[in-house]
Amino acid sequence: MKKYITKFVMVVIMITTIISCNVSKNIETPKDAFPENFRNASVSTDTISIGDLEWKNFFIEKYITQLIDSAITRNNNLQIATKNIEIAQFRFTQSKWGNIPQANLFVNASTSNPSDNSFTGKNLSQALGQNHIDDYSAGVSLSWEADIWGKIRNQKKGAFAEYLQSEEVKKALQTTIVANVSSGYYNLLMLDAQLQIARQNLKLNDSTTKIIKLKYDAGQVTSLAIQQSEAQKLNAAQLIPLLEQNIAIQENALSVLTGSFPNSKQRSIRLSSIEVKNNASIGIPSSLVSRRPDVRSAELALKVANANVGITKADLYPSLKITAQGGLNSFETSNWFNIPASLFGTIAGGLTQPLLNNKKVRTQYNIAVAEREKAVLSFRQAVLVAVSEVSNALVKVEKLALQEAFLQERVKTLQQATKNSNLLFKNGMAEYLEVLSAQANILQSELELANMKREQLIANIELYRSLGGGWK
Repeated sequence: MKKYITKFVMVVIMITTIISCNVSKNIETPKDAFPENFRNASVSTDTISIGDLEWKNFFIEKYITQLIDSAITRNNNLQIATKNIEIAQFRFTQSKWGNIPQANLFVNASTSNPSDNSFTGKNLSQALGQNHIDDYSAGVSLSWEADIWGKIRNQKKGAFAEYLQSEEVKKALQTTIVANVSSGYYNLLMLDAQLQIARQNLKLNDSTTKIIKLKYDAGQVTSLAIQQSEAQKLNAAQLIPLLEQNIAIQENALSVLTGSFPNSKQRSIRLSSIEVKNNASIGIPSSLVSRRPDVRSAELALKVANANVGITKADLYPSLKITAQGGLNSFETSNWFNIPASLFGTIAGGLTQPLLNNKKVRTQYNIAVAEREKAVLSFRQAVLVAVSEVSNALVKVEKLALQEAFLQERVKTLQQATKNSNLLFKNGMAEYLEVLSAQANILQSELELANMKREQLIANIELYRSLGGGWK
């Protein structure tokens, strides 16, 4: 028995010396996939980016951080992503045991009764004086496949890359949720501001209608003036239930994101009091691979594809499997555990080369190679999308600031025009149509200004998300 074990150990040592063979060459992520700088950004080599900021440092409003924290903790999709990470971790842990021999404990008992007219039956009767054969065995069986071509090693690499990829998927989901929650909250503040604007305009229209009615009684205007004034007042009144409806829907959407049933959301700040940040630090495009989870996931997908190519390529070559058994064997139960007489041991090794199924195995290899080429293209596409999103956010931040400045001046001008038209109308120096026109213009402009402020805030959020911010 010791002789067999020594030979087995020698064979194992000899095989492990050639395990380092690798039958396929990995493809690295293309270095030319990244541009030198983002469009609409000044040329810079500074790698510092707002994408490195933790979301708690980027968002400073109290109720926004509370909502985001609740969403990260209770969002069902994020919890599902966490479970996917656990599953991938279990698979990776399982892959670590690929080089370990399979060991099984067995206990067998069998009996056979050959025919008396058979050669075996006659020999049994003559030799043992019985016409049946009993066999009792107990022991341990081992089987081991030598990782000559790196198949098991590639399985481990692929499982590890998939585990890391599952983490990146969760990170990408979290960046989206953080952006959606904060954007939803800013949208809620905009709706609050627009609701206040609509109510103020309704009061202004009501005051104007009363003045027109007085002038009508005095014979200074016709009933047409009253009708037009009433129509404009109803237009402002109609906005109020519409905005209240949108507020409730937005609150419900935030509730879903935060994993709770629909309810109202607290607001302790006005839209006008929030300062739009000037985010100048964006870094360089090549740093997106370490910040953006989707780009990192695409890079890991290429590693998985590399591993699959290695696995399928190894299947084309002979596989070496070694099996061994050892234990106790006897044809009588009374002698079953008689040591050392009942001891037995066997060792076997063999090479297996695919023949008839070689075409099928090679097809699987060709598919794996094509999948790897797809992974390279997917990585390039992920980079294109990421760089494009950053560039879009940059131009939005820049141009929305200019639009907001013009709109601010327009609102100031219309506010003054509304005051002047009311004074002139009261003194009989302006027509009622001028007053109604000024009030309609100021309503529309103030609503647009509130929406513009929201778009600026969301553009900053989009820039932060597109740079990979939100998962830390």
